[in-house]
Amino acid sequence: MANKIGIIIGREFKERVHKKSFIITTILMPIFMLALMAAPALIMMVSSGETRDFLVVDESGVIAQNLKNTEETRFTPVTVSLDSALNNKEVNGVLYIPQGVVESNKTIRLYTNGASSMTLENGITSDVNDIIESIRLKSYNIENLNEIMDKIHSDVKLQSIRTDKSEDEAQSSTELSYFLGVSLTFLLYMCLLLYGQMVMTSIIEEKNNRVLEIVVSSVKPTQIMLGKILGICSVAVTQIVIWGILIAAMSAFILPAITPAEMSAEVNALNAGTLDAAGASTDIELLQAMSVLGNGGYIIQLFVLLILFLVGGFLLYSAIYAAIGSAVDNIQDAGQLQSFIIFPIIIGIIFGMTAAGDPTSSLSMWMSFIPFTSPMVMMARIPSGIPGWEIAVSLIILYASFLAAIWVAAKIYRVGIFMYGKKPSFKDLIRWARYK
Repeated sequence: MANKIGIIIGREFKERVHKKSFIITTILMPIFMLALMAAPALIMMVSSGETRDFLVVDESGVIAQNLKNTEETRFTPVTVSLDSALNNKEVNGVLYIPQGVVESNKTIRLYTNGASSMTLENGITSDVNDIIESIRLKSYNIENLNEIMDKIHSDVKLQSIRTDKSEDEAQSSTELSYFLGVSLTFLLYMCLLLYGQMVMTSIIEEKNNRVLEIVVSSVKPTQIMLGKILGICSVAVTQIVIWGILIAAMSAFILPAITPAEMSAEVNALNAGTLDAAGASTDIELLQAMSVLGNGGYIIQLFVLLILFLVGGFLLYSAIYAAIGSAVDNIQDAGQLQSFIIFPIIIGIIFGMTAAGDPTSSLSMWMSFIPFTSPMVMMARIPSGIPGWEIAVSLIILYASFLAAIWVAAKIYRVGIFMYGKKPSFKDLIRWARYK
């Protein structure tokens, strides 16, 4: 039996691994993810930013001269009326400031000759508010007001340290944990849908080609189903392992090489517990994130747990996908039945995003124990450093649920692969599952 299943596993594995699409996605995915993370910063660095000119009609008489010109925005105060300024088509727009805006919070208006932007509007609003606040403070005639404001200005930095972890694991970055949790959740979501549907599609194609009728003469239906599930599962695991190795290598070698020397020194001081957070030139949250990303052992640990939950979740869902694929003759009929599978996966990713933001809540904990949602929710919580016993319990429940699902799916599969021309209902599937 084991030899026959092994042959099927090998066939499914080789058939998919040898495809160019597998090779391309395996190599390019880590590069694409890194490029996607770096894209906003690179765009900001290389974009010159077109300068936009605005006329300022200031009826208050105190705002226009204090507006700050930048590389992207330039203000020119004018004494003409608003209608006359709007007739000037050589500029990008007109900023109108009504009289009495300092005394009361009146609305200023920005007239543009084209589409505006959130960045532009927020920048102008912030600049005008700062000017008005400064003018209002000066009206109190307090001596050395600027010096007083500088002295009372507070810029407290928060450094998060875990007291329930060892010294090496004490530093934590909430933002990075959230980002990693959401990323791992989406990765599991994509893998469960992509590879699970691959199992279903493969069975439907072989059923339509009458290949299964020939194969079952020498191999039991349950062996065929297990071979397909484990074969495609090995493809998913192979891809995740390669991604893990590539990302761990980037974390261990490329990241330190491109990190500025000053930041690298501060990261080392942070790891050693000697960093003065108040005197650091880099944001403490960024330093904590760099410390975590530079820890190759931590990255490998994440991917090991990712593989464990991926395998468990895939085995659970692919058993159901296999049962559905055996029961229908075409993809259209399968589309209606697979909503039964897709719905809990979507629920899992929704609660996974919630768990990434609040990993210690009771709801997050219990949803990470329910097998249909545990792969996504638990992977969203793991980067935040949850207790090991919760991970162990979640894995035990997940793999036990797979054994129960494969037992039911096998009963449906052995009947469904011989059924043609009729789309089964849920009642039919339940009846087939009850056959001895």
